[in-house]
Amino acid sequence: MNLSFTPEEEAFREEVRDFLADHLTPSLRAYAQRMTSVYATKEVALEWQAILVKQGWAAPSWPVEYGGTDWTPAQRYIYDVEMARAGAPPLSPMGIGMCGPALIGHGSKAQKDYYLPRILSGEDFWCQGYSEPHAGSDLAALTMSAVEEGDDFICNGSKIWTTHAHEANMMFCLVRTDSSGKLQQGITFLLIDMNAPGVRVDPILMLSGEHIQNAVFFSDVRVPRANVVGQVNHGWTVAKYLLEFERGGSSYGPRLLARLRALRATAAAEGLLEPGFARKLSLAEAEILALEAAELQQMSDLAGGGTPGLKASMMKIRGTELSQHLTELAIELAGVYAAPFQPQHTSPGGPVLVPNCPDLSGNVPVVGPESAVTVPAKYLNDRAGSIYAGSNEIQRGILAKGQLGL
Repeated sequence: MNLSFTPEEEAFREEVRDFLADHLTPSLRAYAQRMTSVYATKEVALEWQAILVKQGWAAPSWPVEYGGTDWTPAQRYIYDVEMARAGAPPLSPMGIGMCGPALIGHGSKAQKDYYLPRILSGEDFWCQGYSEPHAGSDLAALTMSAVEEGDDFICNGSKIWTTHAHEANMMFCLVRTDSSGKLQQGITFLLIDMNAPGVRVDPILMLSGEHIQNAVFFSDVRVPRANVVGQVNHGWTVAKYLLEFERGGSSYGPRLLARLRALRATAAAEGLLEPGFARKLSLAEAEILALEAAELQQMSDLAGGGTPGLKASMMKIRGTELSQHLTELAIELAGVYAAPFQPQHTSPGGPVLVPNCPDLSGNVPVVGPESAVTVPAKYLNDRAGSIYAGSNEIQRGILAKGQLGL
């Protein structure tokens, strides 16, 4: 295996670095350093997305005809590494990383022509309508109904844990259109206007005090039949395809390495890089580098026109669990300063939290007006990582069945 980069690839690295030096503003960098969530706010995500769209770099994995880059796996890797090292905020994955690939793979020409440009421009900001109060990792048990009436579907039911539903104007949603067969049958993939009559969004405040997720209720919401992606009653196929990109369509490694190196630098600066803690950091780095090697192989597969496949489950397991491990190391490094903090909620400005310790993780999030949260909030927020996009227990079951035949 040749792990060195060609002169052309090193030239591309310099191009990315020059671009970041010129266009990654101090305010965007500062925001990214203070994040606890894997999601930036709509305002920040779209500000950075607009800059990347102008450069043509917002959707590297898309086909060139829809705004992709046609980069090699090495260029994709270099891009991810330099973004992480520079401290760039993440884009919202719901549109570019999830709905976009689903439309490219299963949407009609009219849907691609209409929605893909709006995803890139930010005119449509998406949320994901999958989980329900009784159907989380057991997603096929969903019951939100969609009944045909002329050229429309009439939707009734609810979704929960819906990230950014309070900021989104569109939702890609799984609905029940037929209950007569197996659970996986009779599901339809539907695009829903969040401003349609009958849609209600209620906030869910997290342990960290942040408002990221929501419960969404649908009462006789009318959705055009033209908004069906794929075929009626065959939405499970589209959903599984999308979940591969949600679980394994992006790189964990570069951002995990950036966080680990920030921990090591802080420990050294504070005189806390004693042998025991240094060993823990080195072991974590070895695990992250192993994950990164697997991600490079996955990028090669995607560049050849493939999908993440079963590797998506492996990436999701390792990426989220290593992220949680880094929050645990940050708590250990912070020591007594990482004692729990008390969220204080205000309205209408949003949640305000009482900070309790200095920045020891490279992640000191701003989550409300004149407020900051530090290491404990990142720790609390990241507990969801091994649950969202299908719990890690579910992912292990997928691997056992698909790879081992168990």
